[in-house]
Order: sequence, then C-alpha cells, then structure tokens
Amino acid sequence: MDFLSFKSKDIGIDLGTANILVTIKGKGIVLREPAVIAIKNKTGEIIATGSEAKEMIGRTPKEINAIKPMKDGVIADFTATKLLLKNILEKVCKRYNAIRPKVLVGVPSGITEVEERAVEEAIIRAGAREVYLIEEPMAAAIGAEIEIEEPSGNIIVDIGGGTTEVAVISLGGIVVSNSLRVAGDELDEDIINYVKKELNLAIGETTAEQVKKELGCAMPLMTEMSMEIKGRDLNNGLPRTVTITSTQVEEAIKESIYKIVEVVKLTLEKAPPELASDIMEKGIILAGGGALVQNLDKLISLETGMPVYVVDEPLDCVAKGTEKTLQDIEKLRTVLLNSRKRR
Repeated sequence: MDFLSFKSKDIGIDLGTANILVTIKGKGIVLREPAVIAIKNKTGEIIATGSEAKEMIGRTPKEINAIKPMKDGVIADFTATKLLLKNILEKVCKRYNAIRPKVLVGVPSGITEVEERAVEEAIIRAGAREVYLIEEPMAAAIGAEIEIEEPSGNIIVDIGGGTTEVAVISLGGIVVSNSLRVAGDELDEDIINYVKKELNLAIGETTAEQVKKELGCAMPLMTEMSMEIKGRDLNNGLPRTVTITSTQVEEAIKESIYKIVEVVKLTLEKAPPELASDIMEKGIILAGGGALVQNLDKLISLETGMPVYVVDEPLDCVAKGTEKTLQDIEKLRTVLLNSRKRR
C-alpha cells in the first residue's frame, strides 16, 4: 500500500431517513446525527442541523423551517439534503483533516436511477472527490460480519426509519431482495393516529418516537408497561396528560408490523431452494433501529418457523458496513452499485 492511499481519509455515510451516521476508514463511527435541518425560509441560511434541529420540529416560527429532507430512504428535498450533507461533510473533513474524500453511501435496495443520481450529485456538491453507492442490506450484512463471499445463503432484514430492506445474499451479491417503504417512521405515524383516535389527544413526532422506543412491541410483553404522554386535548385544545400502555402501542403498530413480517416471508418464498436450506440453518438476521421493537424477533420466528437473531448495535450496522467496505474496497468492488469520479 502506498503512502498516499494510507493517508487518504475515506468516508462512509449511512444516509438514513431518521439518522445520518458517518464513519472514517480506520476510525469507526465519528458522527451520528438525526437527519434534520433547520433553515431560514427567506435566505436559505442554516440555523441548525442534527439533534439541535430535531428539537425544533413542530416548534418553529413561520420564518424558520425544520425539516427531514429524506423520506422513505431517499431524497425528498434535494436542496435541504445538499445543505445538510455539505454541513456534515465539512464538519467531519475539518475535524479529521480530510480533503476531498472518497465517499461511500448506503442507499435503499429499491432506489431508482434518478434517486441514485440525486444522492451522487448531493455528495459531489458537498465536496467529495469520488462517490460510491452500496445497497443498505449489503452494507448491513457486511457490518453484521456475515461472510458475504461464501457460496451459502444468508438473509438480512434491515428496518430503518423510512424503509425495511430484506435481502438474500450469496457469493458477494444480492440474490433476492425486497424494499418496503414501511419502517420506523411509519410506526411513529401509527402511534400518532392511534392516540388521536383512541385517546383524543394530538401528539408530535418526538413524543411518538419516545413511545415507540419505550413501549413498542410486536407481541404482548411478559409484564405490561406504561408511560405518561403530554399532548393537546382535541376537544378543548388545552394541554393534557394521559397514560399509554404497551398493549395499546402493540395495537397501534400491528398493521405495519404485519407488513414487515409479510415482506420477510415473501423474500423467503422467492429464495432459490439451494439457499433456503442454508437460511433455515443460519436463521434470519435483524438489523436497523426497527430491530429494537420488542418481541419482533419472536414474531418473525413464529411466522417463518426459523431462528431470528438481532445483531449487536443494530443501529450501527450499515455505517459499520460502509467502513469495512472502504477498508477492502478492491476485494468488495463487486458490491458497489456504481463508481463516479469527479474530473
């Protein structure tokens, strides 16, 4: 390895709907921020990004807009994404003295060519020298330390903020995959709607996310849990506090959870018979924030008759996978969706 390539600071990005994670080759995860940006409407000036901007959601005056520029795993607001990525890359490059880095980005497996170009362009405009894309389930499999080059089948289910990605991987490639635009954000939405309909209370995204994290379950818990939530009474418009239980949350997210289970079953049905027996033996791997929904592993196991394992640190899987790919990019070049250089 020559001295220059040793010095080059390659950057991996898990460009999620809910969070953006950045890794630097050899250093691990160096930045983890909610994928939110607050912008002044008239001037386009950035007020805040990440956690600070997330705190502003639903609380901004009309001249400031706090937005999540990613929707369902892809760019929904190009200008805001470009500003957010530029801000994040500048921050990382400055802190780690990386000049015009090579960047590898994890994207959903169902991404269209137009969406691919939008991601590439946003990263190039943010100051990257080269951009590579890798499908999130592949990055998650590499991050979960699955031996992807082996001629045996593995199945990974990556439940992020905007998408659920299910992929059967063998010989360094994706054999069968399905991408479902139902994931963590949809569960938050389900909780908001349930609380509105059943408890007559209006709550925001932040509260719904908190409820999901604390009480979210795919099957009844051994001991029912509950928490207090504050919101606006839909009858009189005044603030009110109510108690919500894990049973109610299970009811609220049931439909979306079922869609996730169905897409796992559908992918298994499409897997070639030779790989199906490998999968049966090794089980299903769960990654992404959605893997933390209590008893989801049990439900998938019950529905498929197969063992299900949640990886360690499921939220970091894709980011770790981008870093590992960068460390061995020549060997893993076949897993990249593209390669584009800046002239």
